[in-house]
Amino acid sequence: MATSPLPHAGFIELPEDARRKALIGVILVHLCVICASNYLVQIPFVLSLPGLDIKTTWGTFSFPLIFISTDLTVRLIGQREARILIGCVMLPALLLSYVISVLFAEGHYQGLASLALWNLDVARIAFGSFAAYVFGQLMDIAVFARLRRTGRWWYAPTASTFLGSLLDTFAFFAIAFWHCNDAFMAEFWVSIAWADYAVKLLVGIVMFVPLYGAILNLILRRIQQRLLAESAQS
Repeated sequence: MATSPLPHAGFIELPEDARRKALIGVILVHLCVICASNYLVQIPFVLSLPGLDIKTTWGTFSFPLIFISTDLTVRLIGQREARILIGCVMLPALLLSYVISVLFAEGHYQGLASLALWNLDVARIAFGSFAAYVFGQLMDIAVFARLRRTGRWWYAPTASTFLGSLLDTFAFFAIAFWHCNDAFMAEFWVSIAWADYAVKLLVGIVMFVPLYGAILNLILRRIQQRLLAESAQS
């Protein structure tokens, strides 16, 4: 990846109303991605690479969007706002994770009556998803905020994806499947977690880090055009 002229020294001084709208927008993005991922994670498929077949789920391809949106929040609005984002999302995320995991157990709609039945395994998966989201996002924010002043735009999102996804993945699998009732997952959750982490890194670095750069460039150009237009009118 080549050096880019993207600014890297902090966040953009947006007007207060624009910052508030941006934060609300990112909160909605996180909730939508969490809803989609909690459904898609129940649909497995095999990722075929040269000489290697990796069992994963479609949720692996959707959840990294959360890391990219968090990184953009830190870059464009600020670290404090990114933490506010996590605080606003985490409890709705816990509720959504449980409801979706119950309603769509094993990828099939179970009916509203299923919500009346307490399921410890599903509750562990929901709480694992909640804890993984909080821990992973806080790690992502901390790493990105520390590295955003580096000279290359891709350092911060790449490093935060490496470490945030690592914490996110193993927090989820440990909470959801360590000594669980599913004998297969209880025995093999560590190896499955490593495979899931490898796929997340592949997807994040190949697809979403470049997407981060493209979106950031687009946003900054729009801001620059807006400032030039306001300057010309004054």
